[in-house]
Amino acid sequence: MAFDGLMTYKIIQQLKTSIIGGKVDKIYEPNENEIILGIYNNSSNYALNMITTSNHYRICLTTHAKPNPNFAPNFCMVLRKYLLNTKIINIETLDLERLVVIEFEGHNKSGDFSPKKLIIELMGKHSNIILINENNQIIDALKHFDTNTNSYRDILPNHIYTFPISNKLNFFNNNDNESFFNTILTYNSISLENADLSLSKLISNTYTGISKQSIFYFCKELNIPDSFSKENCSKIYDYINQLLKENQNIKIEFVEKDYYLKLLSTPIEDNLSILFQLDDYYSNKEYNENFITYRTNLSKLILQHVKRLTNKLNTINEKLNECKNMDIYQLYGELITNNLYRISSEHKDTIEIENYYDNNNIITIPLDKSITPAENAKRYFKKYSKLKNAKQIVELQKVSVEEDITYLESIIYELQSAKTISEIDSIYNEFSENYSTTHYQNKKKNKFKKSKQDKKHTLNIGEPIKLTVDGFTILIGKNNHQNDYITKQASPDDIWFHAKEIQGSHVILKTENKIPSQETINTIASIAAFHSKAKESSNVSVDYTNIKYVKKPSKAKPGMVIYTNYKNVIVKPKEMP
Repeated sequence: MAFDGLMTYKIIQQLKTSIIGGKVDKIYEPNENEIILGIYNNSSNYALNMITTSNHYRICLTTHAKPNPNFAPNFCMVLRKYLLNTKIINIETLDLERLVVIEFEGHNKSGDFSPKKLIIELMGKHSNIILINENNQIIDALKHFDTNTNSYRDILPNHIYTFPISNKLNFFNNNDNESFFNTILTYNSISLENADLSLSKLISNTYTGISKQSIFYFCKELNIPDSFSKENCSKIYDYINQLLKENQNIKIEFVEKDYYLKLLSTPIEDNLSILFQLDDYYSNKEYNENFITYRTNLSKLILQHVKRLTNKLNTINEKLNECKNMDIYQLYGELITNNLYRISSEHKDTIEIENYYDNNNIITIPLDKSITPAENAKRYFKKYSKLKNAKQIVELQKVSVEEDITYLESIIYELQSAKTISEIDSIYNEFSENYSTTHYQNKKKNKFKKSKQDKKHTLNIGEPIKLTVDGFTILIGKNNHQNDYITKQASPDDIWFHAKEIQGSHVILKTENKIPSQETINTIASIAAFHSKAKESSNVSVDYTNIKYVKKPSKAKPGMVIYTNYKNVIVKPKEMP
């Protein structure tokens, strides 16, 4: 991204018109990389956002509210102590460095007269926010660094603050196009004849705060190639100079996943346009990235549980396969017992006996020669009894595990269909209620109880999708809690739809004492098919029935129901009628 010195310089120009003279009345630290100053100035409230993440560092005004922690972090408390109620008397950037200095003056929260400075360093992973006093002594910083941790300077309380070091040159030291061009040649030790590097790379290598991306896009604006020449240098120099002088004839141009400053032929009325353009861009980008990260992490967590349950199911199936042989062990024990009078007490590996259950055909029975035939019979009966009991237990376990897998697959479907972070929050809450570590531990002890606060929290399930089709109201659950809710709240004669034997949303048609036509039924069924895992299929089987025939079994997981008296229709999935 092109958040370079040029962007920083223009942002500070616009901030000067809005926050200088303003009073700091709020200070927040939403996360470990962000500080927000609430500023009241000229009957307007502003929120100055300073972010130090390595990939989204910036300073701008924001209109996007963010949740704050219940307890303010230490640095936030320090800022409140020294900066609350003070006045912003100046804001500057050092030439084209990505470094901003905000000066405060006035009586702070403690009533002391407190001239202070806030230094915002926007330098990728080294970005920081530092509070210093009038003697340039560091009071505190958002991030602490010292020379013992591979830092070239100490950023620690009570140390003297020193500015970052840069070996690049200051663009403002150029007097004209000629000096700009010659400085590039001299600094890079090249001549015009052997200068094969691109123009954007040479300028970026020479001057502080000018990124390759910016020069690349400036070349496109000027319709010139990104190649080093005196003529191209002259045009870029004029463009940058004009860009730095203009306040209203500029905007941020967004291209694919990047952006750059663009000169306009006509001025923009909004003096703060760049600040809010940047705010909207990064806020949307961060939201989308957080959404993808959140969904991916939750998906991994759920799939881990599915894998664990699948392995458990495989073990259960192996045990059931072993139980298939239990009848033969009973037969062995019975045949040995009934023929003990014919069997010598000698220790043998096998014996051959007539099987009176199979027309007296001879059957060979393996024996443990270390014990007697009678003891072998007793062992076979014991093994039969053990497998018989085990079969009853593992069959119940299999039903439970299969139900769990089906339920988790429904959550995975919800997750794939989620479109907002709040929807993922609801899915996470549902998942954690049923599969958190605490739940497993307490379930074994039969002591799992929810607090009143937890119960209240789980009620926040969000709003289901609401549509109108042929004059009928349609409700569609976006997660299992919503599925339960809309099904429970429906009237007995309302019609319930669900894709047959596949993960999907519950869909309710509110009849309101009217009888829908078969065409309407088919339309709603196609919507139910679309809101299912089979949405990409050409034909989907959808069951529908009246709500009075839909029941939720006792202790069933969210979204799990059984239904009877249903009809079925084959439809093509459709998002909307």
